[in-house]
Amino acid sequence: MKKHVLCLGDSNTHGYCADPTDCADGGIRFNEEERWTCRLQTALGSDYLVTEEGLSGRTTVFVDPIHESMDALSAAYALLKSHEIIDLLIIMLGTNDVKERFGANAACIAAGLERLILKCKSVDCWGAKAPNILVVAPPRIKEGFHDPVMGEGCVERSAGVAEQFRVIAERQGVHFLDAEGCEFNQIDFMHLTRHGHAQLAEKLAELVPTLL
Repeated sequence: MKKHVLCLGDSNTHGYCADPTDCADGGIRFNEEERWTCRLQTALGSDYLVTEEGLSGRTTVFVDPIHESMDALSAAYALLKSHEIIDLLIIMLGTNDVKERFGANAACIAAGLERLILKCKSVDCWGAKAPNILVVAPPRIKEGFHDPVMGEGCVERSAGVAEQFRVIAERQGVHFLDAEGCEFNQIDFMHLTRHGHAQLAEKLAELVPTLL
């Protein structure tokens, strides 16, 4: 059986494109040759199966009062069981957790991640192996961002998330990668460009084989 890598994330895993001129198909989603998950599959080759589980707006644990079923925690059991057996779970969340309506600082967001990690570890989806999780801290939201629905303070809260995630990853004994440096667009300042997807895929293609 192929080594199964499940990618649990938000719009940057789903492949949302804020700039249609940056997308080969001119749409709102990067295609199968552009998304980091698909590029990772290509780089890893036929001995691996990379599965996307990206949902725009997804949080770690915060229940969204505007859109239902946005928190990964409530979906984790069914989601992981539906994809078993999982050899590596990549979690790349946290960007949506900074929304003003959740009222959470970086430390609280990291506490949410820790709760999610504990839940994922507890799900019987790992076969005969121990849980194997890689936390990817998303690039911080850049200056210039403004979205009235996400609210105020997102840039400031986002800036502290990666370091807090690093602390949680170490405490929980899971792998960690900081995706800072992977390129965000200059339109909404919070989504990967096509080049950013390629950068992330390259980083992961080097790391993932060492974790399996």
